Amino acid sequence: MKEWQQQSERTSYFFDTRTPEEYEAGHLPGFRSVPGGQLVQETEMVAPVRGARIVLADPSGVRADMAASWLAQMAWDVYVVDDLKADDLSERGTWKNPLPSLPTVDYVDVATLARLQESNADVLVVDFSTHALYVRGHIPGAWFALRSELSEALKSLPVTSHYVLTSTPPELAVFAAAEMQAHSGKQASVLQGGNAEWSKAGYPLEKGETHLASTARDRYKRPYEGTNIGPEAMQAYLDWEFGLVAQLGKDGTHHFWVL
Repeated sequence: MKEWQQQSERTSYFFDTRTPEEYEAGHLPGFRSVPGGQLVQETEMVAPVRGARIVLADPSGVRADMAASWLAQMAWDVYVVDDLKADDLSERGTWKNPLPSLPTVDYVDVATLARLQESNADVLVVDFSTHALYVRGHIPGAWFALRSELSEALKSLPVTSHYVLTSTPPELAVFAAAEMQAHSGKQASVLQGGNAEWSKAGYPLEKGETHLASTARDRYKRPYEGTNIGPEAMQAYLDWEFGLVAQLGKDGTHHFWVL
């Protein structure tokens, strides 16, 4: 297994299929917490590389075996770690996603940004969080923008001499800083700690689609999400779901099979 974890020529995913609470109390090094049911239902959210190797861990064996059975029927190359002992679960705490080295950027802290806003300084906050997180709460006056459409978003942003970039998680803004400066020709700083640090310091947030420089199309909203779904959209989803078996029968490329 250590060889697979260090392998660079093939993608491997390592998942702990227990509850997050069990995972945080102790887990195998390098394994990510993804409960088995969630893993099977939304595999593409945590394992986007099709054809990758998936390794599952669960000391009881039951939840890993059940998830592995379904994943195998979905044509995944899946394995289960056997004979786990308590001593093997040497890591504790939540999953920390491995990241590439962060680029060097200019930072401003939350107190400095608050002072700049209070003094009506020529500064504009741009938030690179997902649209859903932006709507849930953002720094007052911040504009939502998609990094993938940055050059187009700049056409909708007010003119300023200094951009302060923020996001949830904060690393998104760090990676966008150089592109913002290159596209705009203006100073682009990053808020230290992002939106989480702003909230932690007790500064207010505003909610809703207050300032959108990009269209809210960074994710597909599924028909069964929320309570304001129209009956036509829900019926279309159900028709698609009930027709899946027939569709699979016509498609020879899906590789699904029943054990």
